[in-house]
Amino acid sequence: MNISLDRCCIHTITTKPWSLPESVDHYAAAGVKGISVWQNATEGIGPHRAGEIIRQAGLEIVSYVRGGFFPHTSSAGRAQAIDHNKKLLEEAAALGAPMIVLVCGASPDQSMQKSREQIREGIGAILPLAEKLKVKLAIEPLHPMYAADRSAINTLAQANDMAESFQSPFVGVAVDVYHLWWDGDLEKEIARCGANGNLFAYHVCDWKVNTIDMLNDRGLMGEGCIDLKKIRGWVEDTGFKGFCEVEIFSNIHWAKDQHLFLKEITDAFVEKV
Repeated sequence: MNISLDRCCIHTITTKPWSLPESVDHYAAAGVKGISVWQNATEGIGPHRAGEIIRQAGLEIVSYVRGGFFPHTSSAGRAQAIDHNKKLLEEAAALGAPMIVLVCGASPDQSMQKSREQIREGIGAILPLAEKLKVKLAIEPLHPMYAADRSAINTLAQANDMAESFQSPFVGVAVDVYHLWWDGDLEKEIARCGANGNLFAYHVCDWKVNTIDMLNDRGLMGEGCIDLKKIRGWVEDTGFKGFCEVEIFSNIHWAKDQHLFLKEITDAFVEKV
């Protein structure tokens, strides 16, 4: 079954060449209903004013991106990361975002287990402020190709384990198909995530078979091999009724006319997601 644009949220990084006001105006005009705001998009505006601009256009703020990057070999580095995440929480509250997405981080100079322990400690350190500000923390597992330096949380099972360990309604998971489509346990772990009330966010794009860049060559929905409709079905089977968030990093798509790209996004969303 096709999906309505009423369920469409776009991350500002997806249309990176546009300023936040440009993104807001064009998303709203295209019939998109949600926006996830990357921190860089608020520069020169500030989170409070950015939130006003978004709400005046009739868009819903879905999340603030991105916190995390907790692991460091030095205690000073870990403390700095915690302070940075607390600042992000304050910014998210000022923006009016209900959630921060956590790209948890990793260090190639220590074991994966040590990095995971530091991630748990980092989340624990910022959780009291998150609860006070009523901003949720969504742990986003990343594809194993990023395990050395971007995230030591690489499967949905690991993210579920981490989220469940806190037993807090403010700690959950962001499911991104780009990172998880390959996982043979994905259906089971999505069901587990939903059953525990931990499915906070769902992100879509596509995996290009002949990718040319590990970071900035994500595909528009339909350009790759991910069975998006099947995975959305698993997500919706949990009772999830939230936005499907389009998050595409692509030097190819950023280089084209962003008005054309936005039309491609909305068409692909309805037809492929």
